[in-house]
Amino acid sequence: MGIIWAPLLAMALLCAAADPDDEQCLSRLSQSLEDPTKLQNWTKPNFANACQGFTSFVQGATCNNGRIYKLSLSNLSLKGTISPYLSNCTNLQSLDLSSNSLSGPIPPELQYLVNLALVNLSSNALSGPIPQQLALCAYLNVIDLHDNKLSGSIPQQIGLLARLSVFDVSNNKLSGPIPPLLGNRTGNLARFNASSFEQNKDLYGYPLPPMRNKGLSVLAIVGIGLGSGLISLVLSFTAVYVWLRGSERKSDDEEGKVSQLMPRY
Repeated sequence: MGIIWAPLLAMALLCAAADPDDEQCLSRLSQSLEDPTKLQNWTKPNFANACQGFTSFVQGATCNNGRIYKLSLSNLSLKGTISPYLSNCTNLQSLDLSSNSLSGPIPPELQYLVNLALVNLSSNALSGPIPQQLALCAYLNVIDLHDNKLSGSIPQQIGLLARLSVFDVSNNKLSGPIPPLLGNRTGNLARFNASSFEQNKDLYGYPLPPMRNKGLSVLAIVGIGLGSGLISLVLSFTAVYVWLRGSERKSDDEEGKVSQLMPRY
């Protein structure tokens, strides 16, 4: 009986060994960090054997059937950038790198994480645009990017994510209109209130208050209107005054000419 089970056990252990794509994913992410030694067991030997079945040998990784399906490295004071090779962790369903000091762009290569349901990159120093390619991750339920330095507009395509239930891009440097498919959702789709978009100086549209809408505020419009009216009034009075003064001079000149033509007695 032992002879029969030995090969099956060996095969099971082989199948449970770390995937080479996951190894590349962890290795490249480690290289993109300034001080990866803050992470326990993040060494080359462990990258080659990060998962055995449901057991993980590196900090922050959760395994399922020998593959990493969850990576949580939040609040670890990590510095550096987000490696585009994260896309090699093709079974990843949850990515949480929040509350660190990561900088640089959000890699558009995240689009290849087709099973991704949660991405939390909040409270970092990430810059550049929000990649429109995130819309290709059809299972996304959560996109949390608040408290960064992201710029540009919110991609219209993000509004096509039917499963999206949490969306937060507050406190960035975003500009332009809020896509209607995000700001004014209908039917059974989750709705997002103003708190998801606030603290972006040049971002406008529903559900932000009207005072934050594109164009000038009501006070500015009233002020410009009053200012324009006052200027028009001053110009009108000036024109009338000049015309009256001109008319007076003309009248005086004509009276002078008439008096010269009158015979003297």
